[in-house]
Order: sequence, then structure tokens, then C-alpha cells
Amino acid sequence: MSSGSLLTDRRFGPMFWTQFTGAFNDNFFKNAMVILVIFKVAMDLPDDAALAFGLGKAAFAPLAGALFILPFFLFSALAGQLADKYEKSQLVRHIKLAEIGVMLLGAVALATQQVELLLVVLFLMGTQSAFFGPVKYGILPQLLDRENLVGGNALVETATYLAILGGTILGGVLVNVESGGQPVGVWLVAAGVVAVAVLGRGLAGRVVPCPPTDPDLPLRLDPVRPTWEILQISRAKRPVWLSILGITWFWGFGTVFLTVFPDYTKLVLGGNEHIATLFLALFSVGIGIGSMACERFSKHRLELGLVPLGSVGMTLFTLVLFAIGSPWAIDPEHLIGIGDFLTRPAGLLICLSMLGVAASGGLYIVPLYTMIQQRSEDSERSRVIAGNNIVNSLFMVAANVGLMAMVTVGLTIPQVFLVCAVLNVLVAVYVYTVVPEFVWRMAAWLLSNVMYKVELKGIEHLPRETACVIVANHVSFVDWLVVAGAVQRPIRFVMYAGFDKGLLGWMAKQAKVIPIAGRSEKPEVFQRAFDQISEELQGDWVVGLFPEGKLSPDGEMGEFKRGIEHIIARDPCPVVPMAINGLWGSMFSRVGGAAGPRKPRAWNTTITLTLGEPVPPGQVTAELLHERVEALWKAGGPA
Repeated sequence: MSSGSLLTDRRFGPMFWTQFTGAFNDNFFKNAMVILVIFKVAMDLPDDAALAFGLGKAAFAPLAGALFILPFFLFSALAGQLADKYEKSQLVRHIKLAEIGVMLLGAVALATQQVELLLVVLFLMGTQSAFFGPVKYGILPQLLDRENLVGGNALVETATYLAILGGTILGGVLVNVESGGQPVGVWLVAAGVVAVAVLGRGLAGRVVPCPPTDPDLPLRLDPVRPTWEILQISRAKRPVWLSILGITWFWGFGTVFLTVFPDYTKLVLGGNEHIATLFLALFSVGIGIGSMACERFSKHRLELGLVPLGSVGMTLFTLVLFAIGSPWAIDPEHLIGIGDFLTRPAGLLICLSMLGVAASGGLYIVPLYTMIQQRSEDSERSRVIAGNNIVNSLFMVAANVGLMAMVTVGLTIPQVFLVCAVLNVLVAVYVYTVVPEFVWRMAAWLLSNVMYKVELKGIEHLPRETACVIVANHVSFVDWLVVAGAVQRPIRFVMYAGFDKGLLGWMAKQAKVIPIAGRSEKPEVFQRAFDQISEELQGDWVVGLFPEGKLSPDGEMGEFKRGIEHIIARDPCPVVPMAINGLWGSMFSRVGGAAGPRKPRAWNTTITLTLGEPVPPGQVTAELLHERVEALWKAGGPA
């Protein structure tokens, strides 16, 4: 299903638009409130005057940020429990109904301009968001099948940032509206936030029922013990925990950028507030571009190889911003506008770099969210997402503290960009060292999408969930990587035990390739391989096999060995024949002798992978499979 179709899908669409209205309303209210307080209520007050709760003007913005984040610490654990224990569509309706009440109180606070009440409403908004977060991401795997989960996450991330942008801009514009010399903006915002909340509740009524994943879960109301337990659940699976840490780093990284936009605009570029808004727009649109590109590049599946590419892009574009530094002399008395800024080459480069940082972030974050959803236990998924929200919130606070520390010791904003780029490299090295799956998946994706152009035919013949064996001809050292990068289901390949040399050998080990050797050559390796193949098939994995047992020396197909017959006799399952065409003659094949370094052929060479109809287990023979693969191979063109 295409992304556009998902927006109108009866299962995904209502939930998508419901969460969009919530994100929009949060930022609609927040920005209108900040502008109202800073530029209207506090304008005529002395600097040392108390503005709210005995605190002065300087403390307002940090206090507002803290009050919105605090509920994520206090209530995420309870929210995660509720989302796992109860039917989620009802929870969505209750939460959106509470939003109407909060926004009615917010309308009163705006109309009366009571700063303390505005801050109370902000805290309640954060509370409502804390309860909605685990439902928002936890419900997606119940609304979407695995093929559409990446696209669903991409749409949610895109919509979230566009809602942030739209709500921020509309709140800032409406709150300043005057009519006949009278300020009417607060009334427009007050009516607007209530109207959007009512619309969100209406959309929530169309969210389809989703059964509870752990109805017997006991509720714990105190915030401390459940929070600790949720963090322990989140840490139970290391790849999931590292995905949470990766998402957390992105939020901290993004928080720094969003926080420095105003000062970067005024102090470094000598620009007015419209340029800061332009940067926010570029960042929001860039996240959307990266998220949707992720959905396209991943071909509707979880593609972890895009995560390292995203982190590389984040680093490089941030370094460009550092290198640009202060591109021109500024005049504090005459701030430049968007028109002047965009006519300067450095200004255009800054815009492209901002867009690049954000688009890279979209590539980076969507697979991580999808990985959490797919690899968490169904009964614990919402609590894991609640754990992600807790860690995210902690790190967002830490990022602001770190930013304040860097500014306090005298770092300029371009130097802050440099620190962020260096830290991004260190985080990437740590995560990709601990979970090398990201790296080998990136290599597979680059081979299948950049170095070569892969055409995949007959994918409908591959079982979607049950065990099967794929058998294919063998013409290069990277056959397995190309197939892994093109086929949606993860595959456990069986390869000769001598593969453990060099970079390809390292990647094969990280991909859990099953080493095998001849029975007479290494009997213990031979037996262990068949035991492991059996274990994978019993776990409903796809096993990939090259029955020739060696690379083709001349591009022609060799005899298939009978190991496949023993595999199927032990664990009966269908066998899917596959032909690989286009890799013979590459630098990874034995054309001209041993495979090795040589000038590669033209980039984007077409490779065709053709899958045939599955052979039932009762009909499997080495000869029949050879015949099927050879027929597909000859029909597909050059090897």
C-alpha cells in the first residue's frame, strides 16, 4: 500500500489524523502563550518583577519547558501500563476527550491572561501528551501489517514535525491579530485550540478497536517502581535498548538545533525573527523529506542500513554549518530579512545544510522507531515505548543543560555545531560497534541500491511468515549481500566455512551466516551447520542456500549437491528457486581467474533476482531444483 493510500485507510487514517491534531494543538497553544506572555503581559514589567510563581521574566521560558516535560517523567510508566492493559481505541477517545477539557481551561487562561493558569494548562498538556505517546506508537503494529509499518512511521514522523511547524506559525500569527485597534488574537487562539481539540475527539471516534496486548497486567500507580521496571523491560533486548538510545540522541541533537535557532539567527547571521522561522520550517520539512525517503528507500520493510547513512548525513551537514561560521559582518541595528538572506550564497548553503541535517535525521529515526515496534514483545510494546519517552525526556533536559554549559564557557554557536558533530560520530561508533547489524545492512543496501540496480521478480512466491529455503546459483562473493538487500524477509545464509576472511567475512558473521564444510573435511562443522539450519527453520526463518557449494568459475551453473534433500527431510518446508543474473563479470566474481580487486563495471549495473514457484517438500530433489533455477537463470539473461 502506498503512503498516500495509508492516509485514507480506514484502520490507519483516523489514528494518523487524530495524532496530527494533537501535535498541532500542543504547538498552537504553546507558541501563542509564549508570545502573549513575553511580548504583551511582561512587556511593561520591570526585569526583576515576579511573573509567575514568584519567578521573573528570565525564568519563564525554562519554567515553561520544564513544566511540559515533567509529566513524561511522572506519568509515562502508568501510560505504558494502561496502553498494554486496555483496548487502545477507547484509551485514545478518553485522552482526546481530556484534551477538550484542558483546552477549555486554556481558553480561559488565554482570555484572562493569567500566567500561572497558562503554566498549569501547559503542564496538563504535557500530561495528556505523556499518556498519548505509548498509545500512538504502540497501536501502529496493530493497525498496519509489517510491509506498511515503515511507511506508517514515516508518515507519523512527517506529520509530527509539520504539525509542530504549522501550530507554531499559526499560534504566533493569530495571537498578534488586531481588529479596529483592539487585540482579538487571544480570542481567536482560544477558540482555535478548543475547535482543534473537538475535531481530534471526532476523529478519535473513528479509530478501530485494537485488543489489549496484556489484559492481566497489574497496574502500579506509584511513579518510581513502575518507571524502573519499564526501563528494565526496555533494556531486556539490547538492539531495542540501543534503538531507544539512538532515538534519544536524535531528540537531544534536534533539541540543540531548535533551541539555538533564535540566537544563531540574530547573533551569528544578523537576521530577524523571520529567518529563525524559516529555519524551523526547513527543519520540519527536512524531517518529512527524510522520513518519506526512508519509506521509499526501504521498500516497505525495516531497513537498518539507512540508520548509518542518516548519522553520516547529520554529521557532514552539521560540519558544513560549523565551517560556514559567521559568514558576514552583522549590524545589530539593522537585521537582515529572508529576501536579503536568500540572495547570499552562504545563506543558501546554510538553508541546504539545515535541510540536509533534518532529512538525514528522518532517515535515521524512522527505522529505529520501527525496530522498537517490531522487536518488542507484543505484550510489552507500549511500556517499551513509554520507556523510550522517559529516556528521551531525560536527555532533552540534559541537552539543554549541556547547551547552557557550552555557552557559559564561551563556545560560539558554530562551535556548538562542531561539538554536536563530534559527539554524533562517537555515538554512531558506539552503537554500530555494539550492534554491527546496522553496518552490514548498510553495505547490503548500498550494493543493492547504489552500486547495482536490482530488479526483483516473483517476490510473491516467497512465503510471508512461515519457514522456507531459498536456493540460488552462485556467481560472486556478494550474492548473499545483494539478495539480503533486496528481499524483504531476513535470511540466514549457509556458506562455506572459509568465508570468515576480510571485511566480507566480518559482515557475514554479523549477519549470522551459517558456516558449513564437507562431511569428510570438517565433520563437526558439517553437523553443526545442519543442526543450526534445522533450528532456524523451526523458528520460521528463511534459510538461503547455494547448492553448487562454490563460486562459478565460468559463469555457468554447476551441479547441485544433495544437502538440500537432507535439510528438507529433517524439516519439511517449501523450497523457493531463485536465479541471480548480472553479477558474473563483476569485481566480486571469478571472471578472468580469482575474484579480487579490479576496476568495477559501470555503476548502477542491472542485476535481476528471479524467484520461482515454491517446490513442495515432498517433491524436493537436487536435480529438480537445479532444473528450476537453471530455467529461471536462462530466462533472466546474462549471469
